[in-house]
Amino acid sequence: MNDLKIFNNEELQLQVRTIQNDDGSISINAEDTAIGFGWTQEKTGKTYVKWERMNGYCKEFGFSPQVGKDDYIPESLFYRLGMKANNAVADKFQNWLAMEVIPSIRKTGQYGKAFDRNQLSPELQLFMQMGETMARQELEQKRQAEQIQKVEQRVESIRDVVAIDTTSWREETGRILRKIGNECGDNVSYQEVRAESYKLLEKRMGVNLKQRLTNKRRRMADEGICKSQRDKLNNLDIIAEDKKLIEGYTAIVKEMAIKYGVA
Repeated sequence: MNDLKIFNNEELQLQVRTIQNDDGSISINAEDTAIGFGWTQEKTGKTYVKWERMNGYCKEFGFSPQVGKDDYIPESLFYRLGMKANNAVADKFQNWLAMEVIPSIRKTGQYGKAFDRNQLSPELQLFMQMGETMARQELEQKRQAEQIQKVEQRVESIRDVVAIDTTSWREETGRILRKIGNECGDNVSYQEVRAESYKLLEKRMGVNLKQRLTNKRRRMADEGICKSQRDKLNNLDIIAEDKKLIEGYTAIVKEMAIKYGVA
């Protein structure tokens, strides 16, 4: 029978539920993992887990089942997911699990009951202390390596954003805004991000996209173009008619990518 344990961290104001499986392996609650790594959003005073993001990372690491609030993930997947987290709280959360919670479970589970170290010989006590020191050093080295990898990935992403040119601007800006929308949570967030990009363009370039769009549709109507085709016209079509607007809009989306941390 699985053994449920709940641990609380007052400093981080987080809790984590774990279970020790019949085979001695340890699993961590999926919801607690997502919250600890910061994959959440606040709406109407409540915290919601970004399950699409969580499951996307799980699938990326070859873990195909969709997980939810009552599911548990294996310890190996937890550590790999930690590579995707990019904030100080997530680092502390992972170190807490790795150095305190999981060793505590193992002491009273797979590796036998708790015992008084003072009852061991001085040689064994020294050996255990050396082992724990080496484990902490290895985890710290791993954390530093992961941080370096994250920085390198971010630099590469920034290069990709900066490399956007005016020939493929519609596709590239759309890709970046969708990525920002996914980070924010859902399709509604994507629409909000798209609207934000237009507002920033209007403010910076001193234009009224809505008015230009209306005028464009009127001209098309005067030219006898059917309503269905006129209705397909959008703000991007208006931007596409002005080289300066294209340059301004591309610059704004690049800035948004850095602001929202997707670059």
